[in-house]
Amino acid sequence: MTVDLVTQYLGLELRSPIVASAAPHNADPAMAGRIERAGVGAIVLPSLFEEEILAEEIGLNRSLEQGTEHFAEALDYFPTVEELIGAADLYLAAIGRIKAATRVPIIASLNGSTSGGWVHYARRIEDAGADALELNLYHLSADPLRTAAEMDAIDLEVIAAVRAAITIPLAVKLSPYYSSLANFATMATATGADGLVLFNRFYQPDLDLDALEVVPRLELSHPWEMRLPARWIGILRPQLGPGISLAASSGAQAGSDVVKGLMVGADVVMMTSALLRHGPEHVATVEAELRAWMTEREYESVAQLRGSASQATVENPSAFERANYVQTLRSWVTPEP
Repeated sequence: MTVDLVTQYLGLELRSPIVASAAPHNADPAMAGRIERAGVGAIVLPSLFEEEILAEEIGLNRSLEQGTEHFAEALDYFPTVEELIGAADLYLAAIGRIKAATRVPIIASLNGSTSGGWVHYARRIEDAGADALELNLYHLSADPLRTAAEMDAIDLEVIAAVRAAITIPLAVKLSPYYSSLANFATMATATGADGLVLFNRFYQPDLDLDALEVVPRLELSHPWEMRLPARWIGILRPQLGPGISLAASSGAQAGSDVVKGLMVGADVVMMTSALLRHGPEHVATVEAELRAWMTEREYESVAQLRGSASQATVENPSAFERANYVQTLRSWVTPEP
């Protein structure tokens, strides 16, 4: 039996539901080519961070102004610089190079810090040739004077502004920490998001006990982390309807994880950690596992599999909600001494 893996995501037709999500090496045309040959349906580029651009500009200005007017004769030591290549320029150039080297859709990722920055760089990304844009909404609501409603409104304003500024498909990558996630997801799509990526995996800082400093800690995801996006996609799929794309992100390592994501209603399942661990060729292994599972159970296409275990289709819909928590607690069996 021939299995059809074609899926639709953000209005784009993908040859496979396996998508290489944002990772630093995705911006390298050679690596992007390897990922494409391994069989992905699309490639998400690493995020362009507005803070990185601003820090670069501030540092450059300080360096150029250092010593200004202290020694008049020094003003003629160096020629005038007509153009400087910064982080944003390099990112935009990478989009063009990767588009030229691959045929799968290329999805850019943007993480801004100001409303103007979101819009400005979104337009430049579209002009550079990206097939779609993923907004990476990442901030901590740590101000006790700001309510959840106020923080939600800020994110919705960003989505609306970017949607008005570009014509390419727009996905929004969410965190699981909204006070009312189902409500915010509905509002985000009503505001202009063509799809949602669940979830943004926040990297938690650690403490260096020798240096007495807060330090970053990068840990790759594990399969159990797939449960959270799978649960919420299963809940949101019937609420948002088939016109909104949903991507499962965090924890997918094997073909079985892709099956789970598709069954609860995801259009694509994104992978980063598995490709960092095993190399881009791991995509071919995952695809083979997916095909074998579907063939054994006589699923002919991704379209047939998608949503077959969402909250709208399972025998016990409450399993996605509180009943799951109760049953999980009662399932514990104390080990024999």
